[in-house]
Amino acid sequence: MLRKIIKIDENKCNGCGLCAAACHEGAIGMVDGKARLLRDDYCDGLGDCLPACPTGAITFEEREAAAYDEAAVKAHMAKAGKIPPAGGCPGSNTHVISEATSELMQWPVQIKLVPVNAPYFNNANLLISADCAAYAYAGFHGRFMRNKITLIGCPKLDEGDYSEKLTAILTQNNIKSVTVVRMEVPCCGGIQNAVTTALKNSGKMIPWQVVTISTNGNILDH
Repeated sequence: MLRKIIKIDENKCNGCGLCAAACHEGAIGMVDGKARLLRDDYCDGLGDCLPACPTGAITFEEREAAAYDEAAVKAHMAKAGKIPPAGGCPGSNTHVISEATSELMQWPVQIKLVPVNAPYFNNANLLISADCAAYAYAGFHGRFMRNKITLIGCPKLDEGDYSEKLTAILTQNNIKSVTVVRMEVPCCGGIQNAVTTALKNSGKMIPWQVVTISTNGNILDH
């Protein structure tokens, strides 16, 4: 089938292994010191590995590839002694209900409240999310918050925009990556626009991605 899947540029890969650690499905492995896509059907095409790559070696491409196989991923992860994150197959409303551990790494989490020079920003992978997203997507902690500093806000309800505050955070700290999670509703465009503006104003080349959640809790193609 023709679908979106990751592509790894071996010439740009420095062998750091961050992408392999970031991939929740175990689709990426280290072979001869380089990151490799182990099997097409392990890759869900969501790109959690993209912001983890410091050299920009990972991109999306659209090509003929085997469909994502959730059962194969579970077997692969079980064999490796790892448990895939809760949330079910992408595009599905079927979720596993379980007692999960919170992945929150800092407090406060509101964009308006966090100190610009908080020590937890140093060398951080940043998650900037619409606050509704955590309620809409059941596996939010495991898929998005793990190993990230989390900032949340609502551009419709908060006064002003976040671009000035986010610019200061990006400029004054060593941020390794930025992941934006927004809802599909139009008002959530404000948080994405604020991050885009902040990235431009910072003058830094920081890997980033945007993930959109539907109002019925699915991850939309991105």
